[in-house]
Amino acid sequence: MWVLAALAAMLTLVSAYLTAEHLTDDARRASELYSRVFTGLADSAETGATDALFTLAKDIRRQGIPLVITDARGVATDTANLPRPMALDSPELRAFVTALDRETPALSEQSERTVHVGAPPVRAQLRLVFALELATVAGLAGVAVLAHRASVRAARDRVWVAMARESAHQLGTPLTSLAGWIDRLRDGADGPEEIAGHLTGDYERLDRVARRFERIGQPPRRDSVDVAAVADAVATYFRPRLPTLAHRVTLELRSDGAPAEVQGDALLLEWAVEALVRNAVDALAGRGGAIEMAVVNEPDGVVVTVTDDGPGVPRALRHRLFTAGATTKERGWGLGLALARRVVEEVHGGRLTLEPSAVGARFAIRLPRESPAG
Repeated sequence: MWVLAALAAMLTLVSAYLTAEHLTDDARRASELYSRVFTGLADSAETGATDALFTLAKDIRRQGIPLVITDARGVATDTANLPRPMALDSPELRAFVTALDRETPALSEQSERTVHVGAPPVRAQLRLVFALELATVAGLAGVAVLAHRASVRAARDRVWVAMARESAHQLGTPLTSLAGWIDRLRDGADGPEEIAGHLTGDYERLDRVARRFERIGQPPRRDSVDVAAVADAVATYFRPRLPTLAHRVTLELRSDGAPAEVQGDALLLEWAVEALVRNAVDALAGRGGAIEMAVVNEPDGVVVTVTDDGPGVPRALRHRLFTAGATTKERGWGLGLALARRVVEEVHGGRLTLEPSAVGARFAIRLPRESPAG
């Protein structure tokens, strides 16, 4: 990629140099010609103007422009700057005159002579410059394509790494919980039935996590989903796992108790709501605070909000907040909000936005009653 960029830059410099050289040389020759003509016209001698015109004709010939002069019968009488030697009465010269006339209209004089003129040699140079410019554009386009592919590969690699981290994170919580319950069972601190209930909950959690990742890339489901029940399940899962001593975090769910039904995938929707709650918990880490979830029925859909009273989202991060890799955590991979937006917008046809708030951060999921057909 760097080699192509260097080559494109070199071609640009060469073409610019050739163009500048041609224009400089052309301006110099034109200045000399004008000077000689005006000097001749100003000469008091009768031969001054004539000499100036002869000088002008010589200079034009020196520029390399092909010239053929024919008489009234079309017979060549004089030539200049032919590409190769040709006899005045040869068929080859007559064919060359025809080619010149196709390229540039012939000039007829009062003396019944006709001047047939070709293109100046500089045209070939300008064509070379044009070819160099095209090569430059092609080189830059190649650099752009390679840079884009490299960027796509890097973004894809980041997403795969982030997905691996996210899956480990999703599985880590119930696995840690299972290990804790097993230790309590060995110590006899709790009864078998109580432990069994907790073990069942963590097993179900592991099962949901596995099924979530299975759904990625699969056709979305179109089931009737009670969003209020999904939010309650998320709150029920998080409450026992929030800090209760130092830096205490509380979680409250507000709902009018009425079903808030939409068409969609309950498992993936739970994942999206959970990502917002986890984001709020992370924002309150080391300081404590309150998280409020709310489910509101609206005429054309359901709105789920997750609000925390933490430090809020930095302004510099807001424009890329839902892009994979955007995070304020030192060890974060910034995938949760990106996945949540994909679940909400691509699977359910809704919207996930960061809402204005006086303190902390407030995220809102707006879901239509009927999700688009997949």
